[in-house]
Amino acid sequence: MTLKELARHDGRDGRKAYVAVNGKVYDFTDSPLWQAGSHQGEHRAGCDLSEALWKAPHVRSVVERYPVVGKLEQEPAPARGGSGTVKLALAALAIILVVTVLLLTR
Repeated sequence: MTLKELARHDGRDGRKAYVAVNGKVYDFTDSPLWQAGSHQGEHRAGCDLSEALWKAPHVRSVVERYPVVGKLEQEPAPARGGSGTVKLALAALAIILVVTVLLLTR
């Protein structure tokens, strides 16, 4: 299951409440703690909550009570050079501006 597919199961308007934790997708639809796709107003169904639930002491024992309905597909790694290229271009532009200002103020 992709993140996009997971997002369709947000527990709202009669939809199933699926949550991904550590690569597995669980069905929390029947849990009274996940009504309307929200758990205590803090966590939302239709998301990968692995990182958010990492610190919770009961994660494994509680989560594993619910049925596994799929496996979360790993997203392809972003291509290199994306944000780094933008930062480099901005740094170069800043240097050019500083040099231009210095030359014009002489």
